[in-house]
Amino acid sequence: MHEDGNGAEARVAEQVTPSGADQEFLALERELTVLLRRARANQGEMAREVHPDLESSAYGLLIRLNEQGGRRATELAGYFGVGKATMSRQLRALEELGLITREPDPADGRAWLVTLTEEGHRRVGTVREARRARYVSQLAHWDRREVAELARLLHQLNGVMEK
Repeated sequence: MHEDGNGAEARVAEQVTPSGADQEFLALERELTVLLRRARANQGEMAREVHPDLESSAYGLLIRLNEQGGRRATELAGYFGVGKATMSRQLRALEELGLITREPDPADGRAWLVTLTEEGHRRVGTVREARRARYVSQLAHWDRREVAELARLLHQLNGVMEK
């Protein structure tokens, strides 16, 4: 949409692709693709900062445990959309690195809760603080309200995508 000479909004024919997709949604798709590609690369870097042998995919698992506390392996597998075998392999690797521990679930003695070790908390905290500092540095020229608005819009988008 744009304003014509009279101040009224008018749809410009070239803003709609042959498939019928609006240019705004194509631009959104393009920018999200760039953002996600960069996020994957950053996740790999952050994983290596936590521990040189940490797989990129396991970083998100550490963040989830850091934010949510103890969780069952089946709950984590469901959250990340992976199978039990994949989750078991990742948890075993994290346990071998000394980043997580398994404790009996007080609500169900047959189940185990996965939690971060003190070392896991320390390493994840250090990496997350460094990442936040990078955001502050990279977005220092932005108005704080713009940063808040971006966070709000991303939260809203994540909520819609979850459904």
